[in-house]
Amino acid sequence: METVTNKTLEKLKYDLVRAGLVPFETLEQAQEIAAAQNINIGQALINSGILTEDALINFLESKLHIPSVNLNDYTLDTKCLKYINITDAKRYKIIPLFKIEDTLTVAMADPLDLFAIDKIVESAECSIEPVISSETSILKKIDEYYKTDATVGDIFTSEENAGYNWLDELHSEDLSDSHIQKIIRAILKQAIIENVHEVSFQCEDTGLVVNFKKNGELQNKGAIPTVLTGSFVSKLKTLAKLDPSVSEVPQLGKLSFKVDDINLIASISTFPTIMGERIFLKIYKPPLELSKMISDAQNLNKVKQALDTPGIIIVCGSPLSGKTHVIYSLLLDAATRNTNKNIMTLESISKYNLKNVNQCELNENVGFNMDKAARFIEFQSPDIIYMEGVKTKESFDYFSNLVFDNKTIIMEFLANNMEDLRNKLAFSDFETLKSLISCMIFIHSKDSIEVFDKETMQKYLA
Repeated sequence: METVTNKTLEKLKYDLVRAGLVPFETLEQAQEIAAAQNINIGQALINSGILTEDALINFLESKLHIPSVNLNDYTLDTKCLKYINITDAKRYKIIPLFKIEDTLTVAMADPLDLFAIDKIVESAECSIEPVISSETSILKKIDEYYKTDATVGDIFTSEENAGYNWLDELHSEDLSDSHIQKIIRAILKQAIIENVHEVSFQCEDTGLVVNFKKNGELQNKGAIPTVLTGSFVSKLKTLAKLDPSVSEVPQLGKLSFKVDDINLIASISTFPTIMGERIFLKIYKPPLELSKMISDAQNLNKVKQALDTPGIIIVCGSPLSGKTHVIYSLLLDAATRNTNKNIMTLESISKYNLKNVNQCELNENVGFNMDKAARFIEFQSPDIIYMEGVKTKESFDYFSNLVFDNKTIIMEFLANNMEDLRNKLAFSDFETLKSLISCMIFIHSKDSIEVFDKETMQKYLA
């Protein structure tokens, strides 16, 4: 577990004694409490009733000559949220307030944390001007402003992006070498604004047609002229670390890309057709905390118990229902609560890097496929395993048998609705799998996720 500190208070803690705000003995006791509870010393003093937040903020303001701000009634400039992602905001207790020219003013609970400031400067690509605020008020504002799984989308769906069209970038008079890259960024940006996760590019007589897939239907969003097609495909492949000179065989890659300072990850698949290569791109959202995916406390407890117990957790839903998103939230929760467990994944593409999870990407080019990974993963002594795209009976049986070795297995299963699921699991091939399922999560929609424990699921499938 990462130790919680506050560099500002560590540096100034004895000044609290000299200022007569805290007796030395009390300070020592607060340090012991902070270490035991893994909180910073300021929070320990506040929790003990020795200091109020206002007194602590006033003390820091006078010592550091850095202004403070009361966030309780403060309205943030929401356009500035894109400069600091929610992970960094929570980790460093920092939130953006407003930006004037090239300077972003941020509220910080720890304004002497130079590492945090350098990290934000690097990601925001502008100067940082810190002001002091209480940790409690900053965390409250983070919860208020960075809300729901549309955090990325919310940033883009402001009035300034109403009617955004990537074709405007295509038709701009930009003659620079980076124009193609700007076109790619514009297409991705429009996809996010329209809440689209699948984008395809296919060769037709008019050029390279851009299609968005939404609600199961393709939407034509225009075409890249034939004269630019070669350059566009080459740049897209290069960014995804694919070989731009290869077009006769399929390739699979991952694109890590910035759109308006928001980091995105997408998988990219190329496939040869008689008209030319077809390119398919799938954008993934960052995983949310499990409690934001499953809000019901009882259901959340069922899922967490399943994560801590040998058995199979099966995540079901239709295509594009968000199965991968839920699975990543499961892995994130398991890794956060069980830092002493070996959590491993077998995936075609790792969608986001998860701390304390050993993510493994399959590579068919060197013969490292699911079958080979399955044969060797046991030697790594995993406690929790997630396998992407298990389809054969042999694979289901093999991974099901790992439960008898006290493993927790996470699988996904394609089913359009509950009746479809019941019909598919009625086949004898799934008898072993069904008997070992400890928890089933069915995604009806992003706002409707149903959880079954072992007992209720067996009754349902009987």
